[in-house]
Amino acid sequence: MRKLLAVGAAVVAVGLVGACSVEEAPSPGQGGGQGQQEISFLTFETPNLTPEVWDAAIKRVTDKHPEIKVNKLVAPTQDRTAYAKQLLASNQLPDVLVAVSPAGFAESGALYEWKQEELGEFLYPRNGAIGGKVYQLPANTQTIPVVYYNKKLFQQAGVTAPPKTYAELLDVAAKLKAAGITPFVIGGGKTTHDALGPTFAGILATEVYAKNPKWMADRRQGKVKFTDPEFTRAAQKLADLSAKGYIDKGMLSQDYAATQNAFLTGKGAMYAMGNWFAAAADDPKTKPDFEIGQFFWPSDDGKQVVSAFTGGGLLVNAKAKNLEAAKKFALAYQLDKTNLDTSCKADGLIPAIKNYSPPSDVGPVYREGFDMLRQAEAANAVVPAFGFEAGDDGMLVGVPEKWDAGMADLVTGQKSPTDVAAFLDTEWEKAS
Repeated sequence: MRKLLAVGAAVVAVGLVGACSVEEAPSPGQGGGQGQQEISFLTFETPNLTPEVWDAAIKRVTDKHPEIKVNKLVAPTQDRTAYAKQLLASNQLPDVLVAVSPAGFAESGALYEWKQEELGEFLYPRNGAIGGKVYQLPANTQTIPVVYYNKKLFQQAGVTAPPKTYAELLDVAAKLKAAGITPFVIGGGKTTHDALGPTFAGILATEVYAKNPKWMADRRQGKVKFTDPEFTRAAQKLADLSAKGYIDKGMLSQDYAATQNAFLTGKGAMYAMGNWFAAAADDPKTKPDFEIGQFFWPSDDGKQVVSAFTGGGLLVNAKAKNLEAAKKFALAYQLDKTNLDTSCKADGLIPAIKNYSPPSDVGPVYREGFDMLRQAEAANAVVPAFGFEAGDDGMLVGVPEKWDAGMADLVTGQKSPTDVAAFLDTEWEKAS
């Protein structure tokens, strides 16, 4: 109990209340009894990923593998990585985790290293590697961002088509503001990374990665810095969107769920978000009363640049008591066709699994986004999603949180672009 209390009340709440078995122990002769192996699975909940969605997904696997019993844990906030770090510090790291950044965990020896022969069904088996080793199943591709827009509000402002260049985007924003419409919906709160991050990722894709897709690798080698012109120019663009009133800095007080709801209820015309938003846009329970269009964040010259990253899958605790059961569950969960289909509908994900096609009944917003990504891949227009990469492709441990703080400062005007860039370089050197 001392270890449990050491990590605070949030852990106690989940440890005592959030843990639950999603299946009954199988009857004799069905793989239960003394042969049943118990594992814990850390999940998180969003408006799209409800408890029912998680329970059904887990049950699909345990129905096929009744020898495995799963205790579901739910992270108390959207920052499941920080929560997992708390659990690791108290020797309570769950056996299986989802959507947790492996950085730091892998280097400490906490995560199981997937072998090449175990990754044969994945399209990009080396994505997210840390030191050349894969610790997180590279299960889903996410475009970050897609700019979703309210066609009704565009029409009210006299905008007849989505912008193709950044200058056109600014023109659209100016027309919307003049019509009394908030151009961009953003958010922050404790979810700055997920609520505001995609907007900045779109800008950084066109300013940084379009010119140098290996920029992050070069930063790790000291060849480039945040204070270089490419990054500071991107930071200036974000600051200018706020200074011009195209971004309402007051929206920084709302969390991810409130940010999504703000767009769905017409409180702003554009919403730069990951393609997972398609789930809410297509869900009959949350589908808005206006038609949603979408485009990728435009570059200055109009050349298409699409930021995306493949990863985000399950991870396994290297020290799990029932390691083989944890591995079996993770792979079975990730490759189950119904689970993959559900991830398309419930979370808008694009499975990076060989020979996979989404079900025919996915919603129109998802289908359009899926087709847009495939077209971008064919055009070789895909670059990394700044701030959302993992492993060797991402920032050093601890720096993403500073990036979050920096972009919030750009929106509020508390720091200049050059000050934010210098701050990030300083924090990078500390982390390294």
